[in-house]
Order: sequence, then C-alpha cells, then structure tokens
Amino acid sequence: MSTESANIDIGTPGNYDYGKVIHASLLFYEAQRSGKLPADNRIPWRGDSMLDDKGDNGEDLTGGYFDAGDLVKFGFPMAYTVTVVAWGVIDYEDAYVKAGELENVHKMIKWGTDYFLKAHTKERELYGQVGDGGPDHAYWGRPEDWPKDKKRPAYKITESAPGSDLAGETAAAMAAASMVFKKSDPTYSAKLLTHAKQLYAFANEKRARYSDSIKEASGYYRSMNGYEDELGWSAAWLLRATNDSHYKTEFEKHWKDFNLGDLKDKAYANELGKTRFFWDDKTLGLQVLMAKVTGEEVYKKATENFMHFLTEVAPKTPKGMIFYAEMWGPLRHASNAALLALQV
Repeated sequence: MSTESANIDIGTPGNYDYGKVIHASLLFYEAQRSGKLPADNRIPWRGDSMLDDKGDNGEDLTGGYFDAGDLVKFGFPMAYTVTVVAWGVIDYEDAYVKAGELENVHKMIKWGTDYFLKAHTKERELYGQVGDGGPDHAYWGRPEDWPKDKKRPAYKITESAPGSDLAGETAAAMAAASMVFKKSDPTYSAKLLTHAKQLYAFANEKRARYSDSIKEASGYYRSMNGYEDELGWSAAWLLRATNDSHYKTEFEKHWKDFNLGDLKDKAYANELGKTRFFWDDKTLGLQVLMAKVTGEEVYKKATENFMHFLTEVAPKTPKGMIFYAEMWGPLRHASNAALLALQV
C-alpha cells in the first residue's frame, strides 16, 4: 500500500468508517495490477510489469491482476473476484457514491474485464493462466524486476480441452460488469454481454473441469467442487443482466440436473454441510441471487436454510463472527457470508 493507505484510520471499534474501508480495499486491488499502469496509478511503489505476457500466437495478454503475493495470473479466482465486486456495486452503488469511490471501483472492475476481453481470443478459446507457479514461487523479487529471460507461459481452454467452470465464471464476471457499465458506457457494456453469452454457451456445451485441461492450475486453484455451480451461477447472472427467459430456463435445468438446492457439500464433506461461498463454490451465491431476481419460493427456501445455518448452527468466535477453521483463514468466508446475508 501507499504511505497514505498504510495509515488509514478506519475509526474506533464498533464505530467504523466503512468509506475508508472501501478506499483501502480498492488500493489493495490496485497494488495487484499487472501490465502497463495508468497515469493515475495511486500506488507509488508499483510500476509497469509483465509487458511481454503473450498467448501462443502472440496475443496480448498484458493486464489483469496478480494472485495474492504471487506473480501468476490465475483467471478462475480473478473472474470470481470481479463478479463479486461488481455485485456489490450493482446493489450498493449509493455506498460507493457516498464514499467517493464509485469511479475507482469502476476502474477496478474494468481492469479485470479488459483483461478477460483480451484472454477470450476466440468464441471457444479462453486463456485462464499466465505464468507458472513453480518458477514464480522460486522468484523472490518484484514483478517490475522479473528477468527478461524467464518466459511466462500462457494456458488456455479450447473446444478440445474445455473448462466449464473457468468459462462460466468469466461469463458471470462479464455479465455482472455489463450491468455496472450499462449507464456510464453502454457500448462497453454491450461488448461484455456479447462475450458473456459466448462464454456461457462454450461452458454449457463443452463440459469439463478447467483444471483437467489447464493442469498447471491444479496445484493452486484446482476446481474441487466441479463446474456445475458455475453453470448455474453464470446462467443466473445472464438472466439478471438480460432479463431473457432463455437463461431462466437454462438455470432451471442446472438447478434440477445438478441438485443445486441441496446444502450437502459435494467436495468438502464435513459436519458443516455446504456453507461456504467462495472462488470454488458458487452454490450459495446462485441460490441467493435467484431468490432476489425471481422471488420464487424454491430459491427463497434454499436461502432461508442457509440463513438458519448462519444464525443458529455455524461456529462463531466469542465476538460472534462466523468461523471456519482452515489453513487459509476464516475472514474471507465470514465476509462472503455477510454479503449474502445482506441480500436476503
């Protein structure tokens, strides 16, 4: 963070200034930017980086966001991040306006979607990773100083090596972002929606886990929960963005075929059930989203079951925070649960 952001006073305990929290959160994303930085870059210790990122045929793959403290660009969690931030802007735009951060959050989303547009090189081709985890983790340096002789490979899904979860989540990100920019930039919004529809069709018609096609991602962001939730999630976002009944029909097929209303956890089986909304599992999010969009009882009931779990069953800290004990920490799950609870 910049010197300014490192010393932000967000208020006293119990009386937080959430405008400053939003400000600091957006600076965090800006610190993760890859590529040619804009003139209004607010992170003084960041510079241009990874300007040679290219696809197999020389396609420009600069831009996007680095992952965590790494220098790899993992498309799957990056797309989830953009989807969820866009969701917050769509439903709580007034909060961003009040905080004076609407323009900055638009820039944050567009930095991601501009990259996704580059990565979607053909109707049924999408680059989902740039860089390799092994060499990346062996490099202890700044992205600005990445050695010129260290090549960064790019990996994609194609018709013969598909990835429904990656394509579906990227479709969801573009559909949600199209709503964000619908008033301020209708041409860009329409472009995003066109790509979202193409990627959804690719995801639905050529079904597979992306980490089976991009094997280099499997050690970092392997799709443990499968692609079924991303098919439902992307159909739900396209329904919200277009109000086209086709996507409602599509969603209803996924809901039935994949049993998306069931709280039983397929991949992380434990006594807590399916209780986490995060980059690998969108089931709870799609339940809440469809309850909001359609108002139909079947989705409202699924959402009520989750809210009952949160309030009555979920483990909590002494101060009442939802607590999931796992190696990557509980705060992401608590904050994601809070976003869904706000939607109910």
